[in-house]
Amino acid sequence: MGLCRIGLDDTDHVDVGCTTSSFDHLLTVIDQWMDCKVIERRLVRLWPFARRRTRGNGALGAILEIPDNGADDIEKICNEWFSELLEQVSNHPPSEFKASPCLVISFDQAPDYWYWDAVRKHVDSETLLEDATKRGAIVFRSESTFGVVGACAAISWGNTGNSSWELISWRDDSRIGTPRIVSSESVLELEKRHPETFLNRDPTKGKGMIAPRTPCPVLYGIRGSTYSAVENAHHWLQSRNDVEISHSFAIHRTNQLSDDHIESSTSGTVTSLPKETRGGHAHISVFTSGKAANLVAFSEGGPVNRLLRSLIPGDRISWSGLVSPDGSIHLEKIKLDSATARIVGRPVCCSRTMRSSGRGQGIRCLSCGRIERKSWQCVDYEAAMGHSVGEWQEPSPSNRRHLSRPLSHGLPGTN
Repeated sequence: MGLCRIGLDDTDHVDVGCTTSSFDHLLTVIDQWMDCKVIERRLVRLWPFARRRTRGNGALGAILEIPDNGADDIEKICNEWFSELLEQVSNHPPSEFKASPCLVISFDQAPDYWYWDAVRKHVDSETLLEDATKRGAIVFRSESTFGVVGACAAISWGNTGNSSWELISWRDDSRIGTPRIVSSESVLELEKRHPETFLNRDPTKGKGMIAPRTPCPVLYGIRGSTYSAVENAHHWLQSRNDVEISHSFAIHRTNQLSDDHIESSTSGTVTSLPKETRGGHAHISVFTSGKAANLVAFSEGGPVNRLLRSLIPGDRISWSGLVSPDGSIHLEKIKLDSATARIVGRPVCCSRTMRSSGRGQGIRCLSCGRIERKSWQCVDYEAAMGHSVGEWQEPSPSNRRHLSRPLSHGLPGTN
């Protein structure tokens, strides 16, 4: 027996289809036509700034055990299946980005830089296609090559040890487009009964996070720390009367919550006051590793945005974020390491704030007449601003990226 790695990406449309469902169908067809064993399914999230993002910005992969003489059979089955897929995709409604399906097959271990490049930066699909072909990979694609990036990432991911699991259940075709039946009570109870699952709901907003809100075939996705945790949680949900019966399901190892898209956290000194832009977003300048950088915190970042807006020059901070195409760093986590004293007001006398007596005349208490030199009171950061020094801040669960590692799963590393 030998190993075969298959990767698929970019089959879906904003209103139609789902790459997870397409890949599940492919594996079902392979199993029907040849003797093979699925060792592991994988769901790999990609670089968050990729211009050609599919709806979930993820690609699917699988490691199969096949007979020693099964390579030709795999290629033939995949070729026929992919041809049918292209016909289906051609009937998708018009959209800004047409689906660009790509299916990659490799009988050797793919280079790990295919994954790391795809999760951390822009990858030129034409260059990658040439590289994959030279390395002996079999590539089925549409006229464009965009899907090759995710497909190659899915077969090259080496599982860095920060992996988690996601069970994806699919709906019956007749129900696609109708409201999903997954009660809020079931999601709340799921979190209590199955503590090894996570990101089931956003407690800050009181809403569930397992069921998508788009007209795709997915019923829900359950994320957890082990294979058995998500499987048990699925069967428990399916035993309830307030949850829709799923048509099928599959469990994937995934790079979600890994922070693989970020090399490390960084520290520096604040050099400007925060500037607020339209929509409540804010940015500051910092000095780190001998150069200036621009940190951005979006209003959706909640605690991250609030902490950034409270900073002043001289504050020392650490952060974890992603460098955007324009060079700014979009924050995902932030921590105040040490704070410059805040100047918050004039001294108080007789329970009242002392007032200026005029230029060069100091300040005067209006009650007793006491005169002092003009000065301001300084207080420590926590007393003045209400934020804690030394504690990492992160957005609420529903406003985090798929790849972002929650603080509950461990603090970011430092340079």
